[in-house]
Amino acid sequence: MPEFTRLEPHVIDEILRICEVMLAEFDGTQATAAKLTDVRGFGDFESAQQLAAGYKRKAMGTPESAHERVKQFIQALRKLRDAFATGGEAFLDTESDWARQLADTDPDSGAGNSHQSGQ
Repeated sequence: MPEFTRLEPHVIDEILRICEVMLAEFDGTQATAAKLTDVRGFGDFESAQQLAAGYKRKAMGTPESAHERVKQFIQALRKLRDAFATGGEAFLDTESDWARQLADTDPDSGAGNSHQSGQ
């Protein structure tokens, strides 16, 4: 296996463009996720208040919350974009770290996702 991978400049440009589009989408998603903490209409019963509090926790404030997961995806994507922007050399150095971060954000992998065991 070669020690380096060479990408044509137009391929790097396309990857950077795709990353920017994805980051713009994630920014919108993060704004939407921030609104998930506005939980109303559950009623005044204690059980209703507990349900609302549970939804609020799932929205923001824990490493597994929607807002934090989107933030983690944004961070991983920015690292990937920055690695390609340097000409791709940094990508080879950060590839395994980037893949680990994405795996940590995958709810189906179980990695870094301890809340699943409590379900």
